Amino acid sequence: MKHLIYILAVVLLVTSCKSKNEVEYSTDPVDNVEALWQIIDTKYCYVEQKGIDWNAIHDTYIAKAKTIGSDPLALFDLCAQMLDTLHDGHVNLYSSFDRSYNTAWYDSYPANFDAELQKLYLKDYRIAGGLYYCTIKNDSIGYIYYSSFSNAFSGANLYWIFTAFKNCRGIIIDVRNNGGGDLTNAYKLASPFFKENKIVGYWHHKDGPGHNDFSELEPLYSDTSLIAHKWYRPVIVLSNRRSYSATNFFINMMRYAGNHVAIVGGTSGGGGGMPMSYEMPCGWTVRFSSVRMYDADKKDIEQGIEPHVKVTMTSTTQDDIIEKAVDLINNAYK
Repeated sequence: MKHLIYILAVVLLVTSCKSKNEVEYSTDPVDNVEALWQIIDTKYCYVEQKGIDWNAIHDTYIAKAKTIGSDPLALFDLCAQMLDTLHDGHVNLYSSFDRSYNTAWYDSYPANFDAELQKLYLKDYRIAGGLYYCTIKNDSIGYIYYSSFSNAFSGANLYWIFTAFKNCRGIIIDVRNNGGGDLTNAYKLASPFFKENKIVGYWHHKDGPGHNDFSELEPLYSDTSLIAHKWYRPVIVLSNRRSYSATNFFINMMRYAGNHVAIVGGTSGGGGGMPMSYEMPCGWTVRFSSVRMYDADKKDIEQGIEPHVKVTMTSTTQDDIIEKAVDLINNAYK
């Protein structure tokens, strides 16, 4: 966890500071587009990795900025369009009247989640912290749904969940449509399933203006000490394209817990960077990734993680992904 704390400290430090030598801009549309372009050019961590011709983007949007006049709505939309070329769910523009967001990273993928079908399984549930839980299939399988890593939970919450599941063959952890949140909660939720601490990834941060100016790679470790109660029977983690950011890293971590864990469903949404925020000349705030995270093999996880078992939902009467997870748990005992 000390590496996680250091990451957060770096992000907070970079977010809170501006260089004294940085050029000050006016609220003119051209100056603001230029400022936004430079922020991304020097501080965003995926320009090179995504193969973006950021210089061409500059020329296109500066030319457009010269035609929009003084309308702040038109400027906001233009800046948002420029940011959309990054295809990054961690990139947002905030003003007092709007927030931009990009959906390209999941729009063309199967939903692989239906809240109405989920209700067939999530019955008579209890809520422990941010975790919804119940038993399914004649109480033989434990089912946990976690909708956001922003929702806190404790070791005591997990103790009661595992107590409720004490006679179960295995656990399904459903993090579909979980858009992320607090990375600390990702470490906590993974903790009970590791027998020993392992390297689960690497990270580094932007440390210069060049597209490839990064600090040295540092390892990230699982932390078995975060949760005292342990579970080493089969565990299936359910994933879809909207499993993003901290959820994406949780899915990544769980791949290294051991052969009692499998990822089932669709490719996760990615979001392998950690975001920071920066103020534009006109007072709007742009958020973007400045820290890159990798798996334990030093492979970038920005584009998402493939499941061990890929399942696309087609049925209108059952959740095919949950049913496959149940089959895998039962087959582990044959």
